[in-house]
Amino acid sequence: MNRFLRSPYAKTAGAFLAGVLAVAAVLALAGVLHGVPGLSRSGAAAIADAQAAELPGLGPNTIADIVSRVGPAVVRIDTTVQGERYVDPFFNDPFFRHFFGDQFRIPMQSEERRGLGSGFIVSPDGYILTNEHVIAGADRIEVTVAGRDKPYQARKVGADHDLDLAVLKIDAGNDLPTIPLGNSDSVRVGDWVVAIGNPYGLDHTVTVGVISAKGRPVTVEDRRYKNLLQTDASINPGNSGGPLLNLNGEVVGINTAINAQAQGIGFAIPSSTVKAVFDDLVQKGGVSHPWLGVYLQQVTEELASYFGLQDLSGALVASVVSGGPAEKAGLRRGDIIVRYNGSAVNNPNDLIELVGGTAVGSQVEIEFIRGGERKTVTAVIEAKRP
Repeated sequence: MNRFLRSPYAKTAGAFLAGVLAVAAVLALAGVLHGVPGLSRSGAAAIADAQAAELPGLGPNTIADIVSRVGPAVVRIDTTVQGERYVDPFFNDPFFRHFFGDQFRIPMQSEERRGLGSGFIVSPDGYILTNEHVIAGADRIEVTVAGRDKPYQARKVGADHDLDLAVLKIDAGNDLPTIPLGNSDSVRVGDWVVAIGNPYGLDHTVTVGVISAKGRPVTVEDRRYKNLLQTDASINPGNSGGPLLNLNGEVVGINTAINAQAQGIGFAIPSSTVKAVFDDLVQKGGVSHPWLGVYLQQVTEELASYFGLQDLSGALVASVVSGGPAEKAGLRRGDIIVRYNGSAVNNPNDLIELVGGTAVGSQVEIEFIRGGERKTVTAVIEAKRP
């Protein structure tokens, strides 16, 4: 007989193996080992069951039902930008361009650049929401609607660079499929969401994930996004402008940005932001952003010591725009703003958020510190200059 089987460890090993098999059998019977081949049902079925349990009345085909119902309202947006290609005799050297600029660049030929994005129809007569960066600078915009024979020429109705939102219009009758805007404020971290778009030109691609965070500030080039929804639903180039849907098939966000350094992290503009500015985009062609006319700086320990402050709270006015609301109200460089219309200002971001939530034309009280003394002025918030 094998020496191992006669050794003192044989009983222990046999007991351990028997215990593992017993636990596996119990787990399989209890349905815990979903997705393990040969043991129980698939992980996808488990997820569907969980969704149905949490949302009474929704069956295991919830995602498929959503896609079938609202998917036809998701459109593909192709753009064309005309330009010229140049030859630079200085090989684009920044030293020479500093002195000579572009005066020696030689135009060689016309160049056509193409772009791709997504969007979705919000009215039966052809109004479409998308990102501003999808159609920025485009000379030609084509919209492809599922089930239609050919693309439609679209015109830009309104756009806003800072919010990265745009409204397009196509003339394709009055019976187009639509997707309703939902309430992004009620979305919770962990809620299931569905993204539909055209990543890499793969039309009507569907991905599923959850809301992984809310209120994310993200900076991409010259855009400073605020209050974005973060999701792990796959979002790739070409998804921009497409809808992020809740399990009722309502839009809770517009897919906007991805994190190039991370996999599985995407961001969407909340539908509450879209609702607040949609009428202005359609009726006025743009959005009036509130503006105070100051450049701000964080209060550091050195600055606090210089100004004789007890703490680092407040927003230091680094400069004042000539003729702006702040200058008209009497604010100067070096003032430290500590309250805005009754709300505490602990840092520059606080003031930016407070001003951003103020209606253009409103009168606001601004409390600040100058020369160790607290002062108060009244300013009238104006629309941001182009």
